[in-house]
Amino acid sequence: MVMGQDGFCWVLSNPKQSLGFILADGGYDVWIANCRGTKSSRRHISLSPEDPVRMSSLIKKMYFKIFTKRVVVLLQAFWDWTWDQLAAYDLPAVLGFVYNKTGGKKVHYVGHSLGTLIILAAFSENKLVDIVRSAVLLCPIAYLNRMKSRLILLAAHIFLAEHGPQSSSMKNMIHMSQLVRKQVVRRYDYGNEKENMKHYGQPQPPVYNLSSIPRHMPMFLTHGGQDFLGDVPDTRHLLRTLVRQHDSDDIEVMYMPDYAHGDFIMGFNAPQLIYEPMVEFFKLCNVDKERCSERAEKAVSKFGATAARRASRAQ
Repeated sequence: MVMGQDGFCWVLSNPKQSLGFILADGGYDVWIANCRGTKSSRRHISLSPEDPVRMSSLIKKMYFKIFTKRVVVLLQAFWDWTWDQLAAYDLPAVLGFVYNKTGGKKVHYVGHSLGTLIILAAFSENKLVDIVRSAVLLCPIAYLNRMKSRLILLAAHIFLAEHGPQSSSMKNMIHMSQLVRKQVVRRYDYGNEKENMKHYGQPQPPVYNLSSIPRHMPMFLTHGGQDFLGDVPDTRHLLRTLVRQHDSDDIEVMYMPDYAHGDFIMGFNAPQLIYEPMVEFFKLCNVDKERCSERAEKAVSKFGATAARRASRAQ
């Protein structure tokens, strides 16, 4: 279970409401990851989040104009990362650890928000597909340029997020803001061709080709009509991208018109509307991987959630 925050969020509600407890009570071996940089994930073999601030060699020439001031970006070595590194290093390390500790059993992945972005990025490069049995994506985010939240749009366009106090890296906030300003999902843009050439061997950052995700990876996606981060137009764009090459029988989509971003974790009726069909989806994938999504559609109907049940119907 992965999100862009401390893993404690998965067990924050009472045991009858929290997905972590519900899965554990259902007999699942539950592993919860803490995102790098959060309060519970700040240890490193050689670096410390309290190391002296240094001028980053990667972004030393980047200046951002905020109102009438110019602010130079300073970066500690510990915080020199973005979600690129979460997808390339942290997530494979976490899932590989779980896979080995459980005797080589494939895992059911549950991601929320940033946790969906990094697994999609990994899948697009054919990573982790051999150890993941299925993936549940709550509030999937990838394309963010259509969002309606004026506050988030303002923050992205004036780089306000880079300078606010965050339990994440400033560089990661910059990368997230690039998703808002651009219409593609790609690696971190260093801001000039020289730096991009240095890191990628090309003047522009490589694009994550989400349409290349293996077509038979079972995925269960659910999104909300009141979610102003992973909003409906952006999510539909993501779905269209996924189904270009994906077997639509292996993608199930639940649309919750009254759900906002946090409701999929904290919603009072999430156990009935989201978690029960999710557990049914896992059970069916364990029995028959090839037909799990077809049967999961029946599970969605059984529990009465408002659903757009075929990704190919996304408009």
